[in-house]
Amino acid sequence: MDFDERGIVIGFLAALAVLGGLLWFVGFDDILAALRLLDLSTFLGIVALGVVWLASWGLALRRVLDSIGVAASALDAFLLYAAAAFANNITPFGQAGGEPFSALLISRATGSDYEEGLAAIASVDTLNFIPSLLLAVLGLTYYTLTYAVGDRVQLVSAAVAVLAVTIPLTGYLLWRYRDRFKAALASTLAPVLRVVARVVPGFSAPGAGVLRDRIAAFYRSIGRVAANRRDLAFALAYSTLGWLVMCLALYATLWGLVPVSFSVAIVFVVVPVATIASVTPLPGGAGGVEFAIVLLLVPTTSVDAATATSAALVFRAATYWIPTVIGGVAAFLLESRA
Repeated sequence: MDFDERGIVIGFLAALAVLGGLLWFVGFDDILAALRLLDLSTFLGIVALGVVWLASWGLALRRVLDSIGVAASALDAFLLYAAAAFANNITPFGQAGGEPFSALLISRATGSDYEEGLAAIASVDTLNFIPSLLLAVLGLTYYTLTYAVGDRVQLVSAAVAVLAVTIPLTGYLLWRYRDRFKAALASTLAPVLRVVARVVPGFSAPGAGVLRDRIAAFYRSIGRVAANRRDLAFALAYSTLGWLVMCLALYATLWGLVPVSFSVAIVFVVVPVATIASVTPLPGGAGGVEFAIVLLLVPTTSVDAATATSAALVFRAATYWIPTVIGGVAAFLLESRA
């Protein structure tokens, strides 16, 4: 599967424009002054936490693959999830843009069907929403019970509440009425793919019957994942560990920049809520996530905008830019081996 190079370039130019606007608004000199306070050993420790996060979610992917009978070593699972993160980070709309490539990579590397690879990566991405919402709700609850809540924090609370209701409800409806959804999806995709086949040389559009079979195979794989409770519990535990490590990375970043007193609980809100910005036309949410972190940190902590922006840049270096490089190398290694 080839990436849309033009779309990727445009996406990164847009992301750089957003980041540049944020840096200009806050002030380049103030941001550089704040960044100078972070010593190299602390930064390397934060980067190491980013690698631990990748490994944790790689182990979650391994347990999901195991639940559908697809074998993968711990190293292969790490490489597979790193490659999936690379795909998500360079394509617009986060997981929605990167999952097709991730599924193809998984199927090639493990010898499984494409639908099994898609079910595995989709299951991991879905599982990752559960601890993120739980951490955000618990963090907000603690924060609101302990500190005075301003208008911006109330807005964040409302957003978390809406997500906590709509995401599980959407998942339930898609599963509860899966037969209707499968039929509707197949009938919708068939004419779209026929149009694509007329435009893209060498692409042959599958018929509606083939699409229904593939969608049914995908749902069967999802059902196998859901039926294996032991692997599901382990995958959820690894997912939660990954979120905790990311929250620790942001906390360590703030502490390294300016060791001021602030509620530790707020990082459990900022990280999952800001990560939602990755589901944007920007590749991996680059620029949007940093902007969201600043908007969330300033009203909920005692740090100023320059420190919050510096924290966002360091945190994203450890959990986005460096993992993207690692993922690119992982994708190359897996494709070369396949």
